[in-house]
Amino acid sequence: MNGRLWGVGLGPGDPELVTVKAARLISEAGVIAFHMARHGRSIARSIAAQYMRDGQIEEPLMYPVTTETTSHPGGYQGALDDFYEECAARLAAHLDAGRDVVVLAEGDPFFYGSYMHLHKRLAHRYPTQVVPGVTSVSAASAELGRPLVERDEILTVLPGTLDPSVLASRLADTDSAAIIKLGRTFPGVRSALEEAGRLDDAWYVERATTDKQRVESLRDVDPSTVPYFSLALLSTRAGAPVAAPPVVEAAGEVVVVGLGPAGRQWLTPEAQDALATATDLVGYGPYVDRVPPNPRQKRHSSDNRVEAERAAFALDLALRGSRVAVVSSGDPGVFAMASAVLEVADSVEYSSIPVRILPGLTAANAVASRVGAPLGHDYCVLSLSDRLKPWDVIAGRLSAAAAADLVIAIYNPASRSRTWQVETARDLLLEHRSADTPVVIGRDVGYPTETITVAQLGELDGSTVDMRCLLLVGSSKTRLTDRGVVFTPRRYS
Repeated sequence: MNGRLWGVGLGPGDPELVTVKAARLISEAGVIAFHMARHGRSIARSIAAQYMRDGQIEEPLMYPVTTETTSHPGGYQGALDDFYEECAARLAAHLDAGRDVVVLAEGDPFFYGSYMHLHKRLAHRYPTQVVPGVTSVSAASAELGRPLVERDEILTVLPGTLDPSVLASRLADTDSAAIIKLGRTFPGVRSALEEAGRLDDAWYVERATTDKQRVESLRDVDPSTVPYFSLALLSTRAGAPVAAPPVVEAAGEVVVVGLGPAGRQWLTPEAQDALATATDLVGYGPYVDRVPPNPRQKRHSSDNRVEAERAAFALDLALRGSRVAVVSSGDPGVFAMASAVLEVADSVEYSSIPVRILPGLTAANAVASRVGAPLGHDYCVLSLSDRLKPWDVIAGRLSAAAAADLVIAIYNPASRSRTWQVETARDLLLEHRSADTPVVIGRDVGYPTETITVAQLGELDGSTVDMRCLLLVGSSKTRLTDRGVVFTPRRYS
């Protein structure tokens, strides 16, 4: 079988700008071919040298002429045509023997590169693929730090070998331009830029990305110092640096952000954007810790029992111009910081501060999704914490919800100091529900330590429940299937 021909672009000169694919192909090839001048040095080979290995066959392709005259009967072009035919025959011998051949090309193989002359002679006879490379034009733009084009502008690439009058005409009609093949053509290129009225906008870049790189205003370049591997760049007229806007006093705001029950995968895009654009993060310590650190942001963590103080602190930051994100687990409007912030903000002192609430996935919805659809019909949400309301209020609401035959999502079921409410709540519910009513116990949902347990109401053990749990107590219609799925039918009959 024949070998494969590869035209491999090496980029503008820096070996680190060789693509991963190009580096791999260079190291794997049986034959490495490269062009070189009569002085015996090859820029392409020097770029690729660190990717080559011992034992590879090298095929140096030495140009018969570069800029000098020739006695060939076909003149300069005839000499080159014969040269490319002879080179193609040498490479074909390797391809016929089943050897893969990589032809090295500075920049991009199809951008004014010598490889294309071999490609035209061999690609129809052998399997061939071209690997693109970074062009000198792109490299020069990057080293200058000036864009080539933007929006609907036009970039024109011109060879410096064109007649200066033709160059001037083309330059006058384009937004930006790259003029390559300088060297001896530089004086004509300079005069064309001046005739087009673009000389002051032009830059000169020599051997871009190499240790011999030279960058300066084209007007100041000495023509006698210009090599072939250089170009003139006329960057976009819209590419000039933009003046810094006047400094204005920042407008502060407070955004209360729902983080969801756990993990970035349950964070809404709107919440992600609010966290990314905030200057300050405020919240209960473990919730603030869930947001990846960003050194340009200030983080203000506090205890879970100082909600009003935390809200006032966030609003005070906003008064000084900060964009504050107050973070809450789950949804901020469900037993979380939204109401605390809005209550403190409802005063003349903070009347100028906009407050936004961004919803998050609730713990109740997250736990429900793990077992099926227990919240498929009417349900209510209750907290067993008696820190902000008395137990008799909680007990009355539990009884009312049970009597109404609602599915009940129970937040904050227990803590270190509250160890009796779960079993007391169970007994209240059993006054209206059968003992075999399904109860879903979700713990650490969304974390690696997640556990989901389905129990019967009559057997609910309070010692297995803590603050990291959420309970879903089914209605009289809630079913537990043989497959372990819990759902509440939408039809109530």
